[in-house]
Amino acid sequence: MLARETVDRAAHHRSDSAWLARAWADPGTRVLTVWDGQALVRFGEPEASLVLLPSAQAPEGLRSFLGVDGDGRAYFSVLAPLPEPSDGAEPAGLRGAGALLGDRDAGLFTHAVALANWHATHTHCPRCGTPTDPIQSGHARRCPHDGSEHFPRTDPAVIMLVTDPDDRILLGRGKSWGERRMSILAGFVEPGESAEHAVIREVAEEAGIEVGDVRYLGSQPWPLPQSLMLGFWARAVGGQRIAVDEDEITEAVWFSRDELWSAVQAGTLGLPGSLSIAHRIIEAWFGGDLPSGWTARTGPANPPS
Repeated sequence: MLARETVDRAAHHRSDSAWLARAWADPGTRVLTVWDGQALVRFGEPEASLVLLPSAQAPEGLRSFLGVDGDGRAYFSVLAPLPEPSDGAEPAGLRGAGALLGDRDAGLFTHAVALANWHATHTHCPRCGTPTDPIQSGHARRCPHDGSEHFPRTDPAVIMLVTDPDDRILLGRGKSWGERRMSILAGFVEPGESAEHAVIREVAEEAGIEVGDVRYLGSQPWPLPQSLMLGFWARAVGGQRIAVDEDEITEAVWFSRDELWSAVQAGTLGLPGSLSIAHRIIEAWFGGDLPSGWTARTGPANPPS
């Protein structure tokens, strides 16, 4: 999953220009170059690793401070075209590399991509349309015309394990997915709505199922481009018939553990990739490991929810 961080974000340094200048000049500082959602990655065993450059070798570009590790080493990201790959490195995105990276690198990559996505799409003031300037070491932007400050956007989304009185799991197929691809249900939280109510509403809208006893499980950043996935477990009222909306999902099915395992083994069911919170939630219900629905080097066979 992407919810892995070992680097202290040290937000108190973001507005300290003198400290940031010293940190950038430190030969021990390391810089991650990000462009179009990708970075250079070396795929090896037992895990992949990011290509992190000394600041003296980093390209010019929008610079963001990512944090400091336990040894005092500072990390930055730069939004710029990737350097020429060398020593077996290759460009990769979070979908392709996230599950294979160690905790430190997964956290750095997720942080850097989230900031890069926001800067790429929020270049002007929403109040007056004036181009904004990055501040707080890449974690905010300020309008030079009206002085307003703007911060990275995160869209909350709920993703839910729905079980029935027989402890079966509800899986749905997205409208644009292939025939064998299924996942747990998910949707965005609407304005003025609690996450728990969003769970109830989304399950009713997508599958026509009434649920209750909504319980929070955990969260995962998903900066593709800017979501925060909030995982929940909800229990369905017994005796209901599935009625899919045909707009977002085309099919929904109840699976027992034996039925799910048989379908996965037969190749008639593809689950979400191991990078996603959906995969982890399904595994937690199943009670053991399940094969990933995609390979890290070739991309998703089932778009992670």
